[in-house]
Amino acid sequence: MSRARSLARHKAVQALYQWQVSRQDMNEIDAQFSEEQDMRKVDIAYFQELLHQVPKRLEELDAQIAPALDRTLAEVDPVERAILRIGAYELQFRPEIPYRVVINEAIEMAKTFGGEQGYKYVNSVLDKVARTLRVTEMKTP
Repeated sequence: MSRARSLARHKAVQALYQWQVSRQDMNEIDAQFSEEQDMRKVDIAYFQELLHQVPKRLEELDAQIAPALDRTLAEVDPVERAILRIGAYELQFRPEIPYRVVINEAIEMAKTFGGEQGYKYVNSVLDKVARTLRVTEMKTP
């Protein structure tokens, strides 16, 4: 997995967190990140895809995540919620990305941005989501 794509995910988590908290317009957040963040090594197209597609498909993504939770989605830490939504988006709409890569990237983001043990929760939830969305892939050795 390319470093540029990993950086795109990291920036997308920050941008989606900002959106969740402020409900600011996505285009404004996109422009703000372009102006204020160092985006030189970021896969910009992938950052923008995540930034715009995750909110656009929120209902669908949250419906995939909710059954895997031990609480309501609203009770999940906002950073971890953003990470879970990105992970669910990739599991559902980016089948070319192996589920293990999706989960590992989410764990790394949770270690960077989430609470101390948040990565374990993210791992557990996305593993359950993957068992629903990537049945065939998970059965393949």
